[in-house]
Amino acid sequence: QVQLVESGGGLVQAGGSLSLSCTASERAINYYTMAWFRQAPGTEREFVASINVYRRSTNYADSVTGRFTISKDNTKNTMYLQMNSLRPEDTAVYYCAQGRNPYRDSGNRIDEYAYWGQGTQVTVSS
Repeated sequence: QVQLVESGGGLVQAGGSLSLSCTASERAINYYTMAWFRQAPGTEREFVASINVYRRSTNYADSVTGRFTISKDNTKNTMYLQMNSLRPEDTAVYYCAQGRNPYRDSGNRIDEYAYWGQGTQVTVSS
């Protein structure tokens, strides 16, 4: 069973920065699309960012473009999300996810991802 473990969440003031990490126990991440989603109370889980298998191309939700950066270190089997210029509306539980199929890029739909972390809370105060 693949386990994804997130870390790095916390409380930060608006305008501040946080960095999240997600480490996979199995299934080397360099073969799968990796992504971040988030879910605020009372809302549906939404796509934040993804990094694809080929050419490490990245995709971002419009709401985070220019502020968040997704990256990965295959040698550590770990993915990262650097979040800058945080806003109160970024407050949510952040989840990392791994695509279903190797060597195939995934998009921004939840059903394209097979494994999920337990989530880490990010709270941005105004």
